[in-house]
Amino acid sequence: MFLFGASGHSKVIIDSLTASGISIGGLFDDNPDIKRLLEYPVFGAFNKDILGDDSLIISVGVNNIRKKIVEKLPHNLKYGRAIHPSSIMSNYASIGVGTVIMQGSVIQSCVNIGKHCIINTSATVDHDCQIEDYVHISPNATLCGGVSVGEGTQVGAGAVIIPGIKIGKWSLVAAGAVVIKDVPDNVLVLGNPARVVKKILP
Repeated sequence: MFLFGASGHSKVIIDSLTASGISIGGLFDDNPDIKRLLEYPVFGAFNKDILGDDSLIISVGVNNIRKKIVEKLPHNLKYGRAIHPSSIMSNYASIGVGTVIMQGSVIQSCVNIGKHCIINTSATVDHDCQIEDYVHISPNATLCGGVSVGEGTQVGAGAVIIPGIKIGKWSLVAAGAVVIKDVPDNVLVLGNPARVVKKILP
């Protein structure tokens, strides 16, 4: 497995891969000053010849940047997944390529998680949730049953989403928010109960 992005987020993904017994060939990063991350080599800008037939994970925590990287890379790349063995995963859950599931997270029955998502440390995603591509569910966030989260949205650390809520695309649910009604696209919501405080430019 190779990673694209040599940052703190990459370190956690490396932990998940190594705990799962997956070997890491190295990382790519556009910053020429980064030569190593932990004990792994950083090869500079993406190079298909170095990647070869191995899988890639975009190890960048910012959702819109992760999407831009995927869109500029060759379309025939093989993307992997990083699922830490301490996570709890239903056999009836579906996880898209490029997605990472961090330590202590719980993914319940009939959850569908899209491509290039982040389910971060100790987050819980309950039954029948639908998570679209490029979403980030932050540490200790709780999604109750039947929640849907649109493309590119981030649910902040410790936020709680009650059952059946629909959250739009490219929105931000602030840390600690308690969401009790639907959230539109491209907004910031915060508080308990959560309320829209501003629009976010797409």
